[in-house]
Amino acid sequence: MADPIRCRILLALREAPSYPADLADALGISRTRLSNHLACLRDCGLVVTVPHGRRTRYELADERLGHALDDLRTAVVAVEADRTCPDAGDKECC
Repeated sequence: MADPIRCRILLALREAPSYPADLADALGISRTRLSNHLACLRDCGLVVTVPHGRRTRYELADERLGHALDDLRTAVVAVEADRTCPDAGDKECC
């Protein structure tokens, strides 16, 4: 989750299952680079492959991951919107 490309892949797969070539084009990265990230996500159990004829489609391993991604994005937006430190009055943190 710390890698921006892997986050973008998960968000794309949250919208709909996809094929590697289509994902690479949509994300603007090379197929080799995408393949490495997909392997990592697959090894972590976050995505699965689904054979589809001669091609392999990728999708989230569990639909609950999509809901978790939505919750995480909402939490991050909420934190970004409230950047004040409780001990520093109205001053921003960091």
